[in-house]
Amino acid sequence: MTAPRRALILVDVQQEYFEGPLAIKYPPSSDSLANILRAVDTAEQAGMPIAVIQHVAPEGFPVFAEGSNGQELHPDIAARLGNTWKHATKSFASIFPETDLDEWVRENQIEAITLVGYMTNNCILGTAVDAEPRGLTVEVLSDATGAIALSNAAGSASAQQVHETLMALLNSNFAVVTTTDVWQSAVVDGSGLEGSNLVESAMNG
Repeated sequence: MTAPRRALILVDVQQEYFEGPLAIKYPPSSDSLANILRAVDTAEQAGMPIAVIQHVAPEGFPVFAEGSNGQELHPDIAARLGNTWKHATKSFASIFPETDLDEWVRENQIEAITLVGYMTNNCILGTAVDAEPRGLTVEVLSDATGAIALSNAAGSASAQQVHETLMALLNSNFAVVTTTDVWQSAVVDGSGLEGSNLVESAMNG
């Protein structure tokens, strides 16, 4: 399979996800961050467009408040921020509605976006779903993303349950889910990646 023209999208790799109530639980944030940085190395070596998206909320908001430490990019990402990288801020789950990412994608003739970052259960999911009507292929690196545990009136789930369930869901329709190792090999080889589909996933379920 011929490789699509890819862009690496770093979604909300911010301090809020390494400390406090939204700290990533699965996979461990130290592991996912290491894989994000590996993906950045691969993208830069391949001359791939890179975008960094940063969530921001109004001053005084409990999380991601503008100007707060939690709203800042993780230091390892901030240190790597290149002059050619696209940088945008958002306040919705999807990276598209409030940004010029649509235009950036078209200008760079991007066919597939590779998503890394946080959270699986919010901005990764929201972006993957929002990319479908835009005609973009989505790749999600399962070990370079992460989730939190959830509990509310509708039920509860551990971070591992949330992450693994959403990886299966995304791979059934909205994205190609793979690991950083497999993705790196595909980038180096110039090959595409193939996910499952809803019918196949249902028949195997």
